[in-house]
Amino acid sequence: MRPKISQIVSDTFSNEAEAIANLKKIIDTNLINAIISIYGCTGRVVISGIGKSALVAKKIVATFNSTGTQAVFLHTADALHGDVGVVNKADIILLLSKSGNTPELKVLVPILKNNGNTLIGITGNPNGFLHQAVDFSILFEMEHEACPINLAPTTSTTIQMVIGDAIANALLQLRGFSPDDFLRFHPAGSLGKQLYLKVADIMLADDLPVVDSQSPLKEVIIEMSSKRMGAVAVLNQQQQVAGIVTDGDLRRMLESHTNIEPIVAADIMSLHPKTVEPSLLAVEAMQLLQQHQIQQLLVVENLLLKGMVHWQDLLGAGIV
Repeated sequence: MRPKISQIVSDTFSNEAEAIANLKKIIDTNLINAIISIYGCTGRVVISGIGKSALVAKKIVATFNSTGTQAVFLHTADALHGDVGVVNKADIILLLSKSGNTPELKVLVPILKNNGNTLIGITGNPNGFLHQAVDFSILFEMEHEACPINLAPTTSTTIQMVIGDAIANALLQLRGFSPDDFLRFHPAGSLGKQLYLKVADIMLADDLPVVDSQSPLKEVIIEMSSKRMGAVAVLNQQQQVAGIVTDGDLRRMLESHTNIEPIVAADIMSLHPKTVEPSLLAVEAMQLLQQHQIQQLLVVENLLLKGMVHWQDLLGAGIV
């Protein structure tokens, strides 16, 4: 049973991967002009489908809206029972149908044409009604569905979704859509936080673990353990950052010294600690921690200690 399941899964992956690889063949004037039409549209993109294509249409709508192209979903069947009223004359219609021959399409397309809308089709049938009826037909090829009985929409819906992604990416770049634009549509979740959350928003700023360079080792250990940051900042006489002592520094010192009584902070501190400014994006601080394989960063501004940030604070903030 296990080998058979493994083979079925492998065959599915191969089928859909091959179909996607072949999509480069559909890059023609129809596809390019369809994208240019959407780019110049003063209305919205109304995306319609039925069955599994309807589900793909909803995903494309979501992708368009989140990347700067206004879009709405219209179920092909519901359109014939009043929902076509959502369509404005300035809208462009994107119709999804593998066969291009559903009865609902044959009724809906003439209505949209009479309304003066530009019609774009994504279909797999060169002999279908949709391919012949629309202004721009994006025609894809596929030998058969990944479904072993060639009935359940699998490869065809994957192709439709990939084409939708390609159109969205083209429009995104044509519009010069920026990370700041993306943030406006994704203020919540880890994606949004990566674009706006700064070190100052999550750093420890009060009651910091701090010692001076001549603090005895005992004070260093007490300060580190009581503040629970795994490190202490070492300040000079001008209250500027002179270094850092981490729990790793303490372990290495204990391994190499038998007499620890005369040791002070300056003897074991790292002289060039990794520092960041409060205005740095939190996600960049996380990348710095990962790059240098350390657990905490000192937050410094004009050589003065403003805070400390630990990798657990960054994880807790939900930026990853």
